[in-house]
Amino acid sequence: MIKEQALLESRTLRENVRGRTETLDKVKALTLLPDGLHVTTALVATYFVVHSNTIRALVTRHREELTNSGLTVLQGSDLQDFESDTMSLSNESYPQAKRRRLTLYTRRTVLNIAMLLRDSPVAREVRAYLLDAVEGHGAPAADLERRVAALEGLLADIGPALRDVGAVLHRVDDRLRRVETRLGDVETRLDHMRTELESTQRIVAGMSVRLADLAGDPDISHRLCRRYRHGRP
Repeated sequence: MIKEQALLESRTLRENVRGRTETLDKVKALTLLPDGLHVTTALVATYFVVHSNTIRALVTRHREELTNSGLTVLQGSDLQDFESDTMSLSNESYPQAKRRRLTLYTRRTVLNIAMLLRDSPVAREVRAYLLDAVEGHGAPAADLERRVAALEGLLADIGPALRDVGAVLHRVDDRLRRVETRLGDVETRLDHMRTELESTQRIVAGMSVRLADLAGDPDISHRLCRRYRHGRP
């Protein structure tokens, strides 16, 4: 279980939960600027019921962390553009005072401040809701154990089936090996037949050459003609 003190002291823990901005609304409504995204230092102080200087001092001590959670400081033309856009969204002439810079906070930044502000009852209440939300989001140990037990039971049921499948696959593998052996024998026989056929082709080619030579010998041709003329082979 996460303790409030750990939340106050651990930056890593704060970074892991600063997205749970819905916890702000469980305590009280946070007034936003007309853009619907930002609040000023004065509005943050009003939300936590503390002086604005308390918020400024907190920002000074934790500026890097708060900047990472959305803190922005506007100056110059950026400030002028923002004020102009903000007034266009509001029916009032806000902001009225001329200023050189303006610090803006997002809801994530405000939640981050709630995890740093020790002496504000509102901040403590926000932390309490936040810790409840974080603890409720995690699965209880007993439920986790039941899930593990169910998974083990499922694996126990699957085990015998996998063994049966393994035996079938082993038999199929044996058959495939026998088929491969037979195919090897057939290929050997085909190679032998190809060798014999090539030998036969060489013999036939030799005979063709001899017959051509005999056909070109006039004496042999004359004797063969006489034999067939007198009916002798």
